[in-house]
Amino acid sequence: MKQQDNVKLLALDTSTEACSVALSINNQLLTLDEVCPQQHSKRILPMIQQLLSQAQLSLSQLDGIVFGKGPGSFTGVRIGAGVCQGLGFGANLPVYGVSTLAAMAQAAYRLKGAKQVVAAIDARMAEVYIAAYKLDATTELMQPILAETAVKPGVLSTLGLAGEVAGVGTGWQTYAQELQLKQAATYYDDILYPSAQDMLALALPALLAGDFIAAELAEPSYVRDEVTWQKLPGK
Repeated sequence: MKQQDNVKLLALDTSTEACSVALSINNQLLTLDEVCPQQHSKRILPMIQQLLSQAQLSLSQLDGIVFGKGPGSFTGVRIGAGVCQGLGFGANLPVYGVSTLAAMAQAAYRLKGAKQVVAAIDARMAEVYIAAYKLDATTELMQPILAETAVKPGVLSTLGLAGEVAGVGTGWQTYAQELQLKQAATYYDDILYPSAQDMLALALPALLAGDFIAAELAEPSYVRDEVTWQKLPGK
């Protein structure tokens, strides 16, 4: 079993308007986050190379690659999964997909100390991708208590979280009033997009447990079907 203090792990995410890369090297962290709509296919590989060069590492020296598996933009999710598969297959590295919603929830704990989080991404067509999370105090990792779903905010069931709740993501930015009626929450407008560094935190236990998979087996999570996404211009 790999020891945590010897891990070299790369994470990438292109599922939203942001493009994010993070590199964990023996408990040290390098990150790059850019908001670059429709530029992901041009930016993601240079960003990865920038971090690897900064760390003086090659892909083959890594222990694995993590990718944001969605939900998010259909095209963006495909780009992230495809890049991860290509890099992983080429360097013979195992891979692991992390939920974009879970990553935002983890960011709420990292940045705000939040222990209950409702993460929501604007899914267009008057819908949000949404899930709810609670912190596991032992691992300090967010655990899902409401499965990811695509839903119109107005028909969303009451989430039922009691006490202090944080709201994060572009779904809250777009549908704050509707979501507040379902779950009273403090909305943090500085956590709009998932960050690869939070995906590293969520993926590390899976790496240590040997749960990473072969690159060709990596699958994105669209939540909403491909046909629906194909109707969206530019998505």
